[in-house]
Amino acid sequence: MRILLSNDDGVFAKGIAVMYQHLSQSHDVVVIAPDRNCSGMSNALSLHQPLRMTQAENGFYAVNGTPSDCVQLGINSGTFDIFDLVVSGINDGPNLGDDTIYSGTVAAALEGRHLGLPAIAVSLCADKRAEQHYEFSSAAVMTCQLINKIIEHPLEAKQILNLNVPNLPLDKINGIKTTRCGNRHKAETMVQSTDPFGKKIYWYGKLGNEQDGGPGTDFHAVAEGYCSVSPLSTDMTVHQQIARIKPWLEK
Repeated sequence: MRILLSNDDGVFAKGIAVMYQHLSQSHDVVVIAPDRNCSGMSNALSLHQPLRMTQAENGFYAVNGTPSDCVQLGINSGTFDIFDLVVSGINDGPNLGDDTIYSGTVAAALEGRHLGLPAIAVSLCADKRAEQHYEFSSAAVMTCQLINKIIEHPLEAKQILNLNVPNLPLDKINGIKTTRCGNRHKAETMVQSTDPFGKKIYWYGKLGNEQDGGPGTDFHAVAEGYCSVSPLSTDMTVHQQIARIKPWLEK
């Protein structure tokens, strides 16, 4: 397959390098990624500045834009041959539950699907606050296995797969669970501080703990040592609510 590989952690992130090493053994892979860390960018597009794409010393293409910009350039710029699949990652942290709303990793996959290609978002569920070894190779191997399954069972239109892999050696992973997105409690209160000039500045607090993290959720699967695969859609319509609101809304 011909694969467009992107991320939100930047063109020099360890995760995307490991993913490239594994994917390129069996596939034709082109890497187009932001020239800096773009975590939390979601589906943002750079509409008010020109985009520039340069080839970095590692051979990957670096873009002065967002993850979605990178996928747009890969598919719509006319620079590259047609791709068969978009892969985004490996993110160096989880994208579980509500994280998917803000995630640039998930956004790059969604952009690929919006442009007509099947897509996978891949995240390694490591805790950035703890000193631990990042098992990126486990996530890369599981992605390769998932791609083989997608070849046999193509994704439906407007759907991507959100893969979250426990930060464990490959032989410690228990398998794959098909899941739904759970929910977190709201984030902690923003932290107020001051800059060197005495002016107020603010930082976001830590993410909230799981509020809905029971069996069947992505949170639960990863906690039990399984890879979580949640099908996400580019269609944000709550279809089951249309009939409910129509009588009073159109009255």
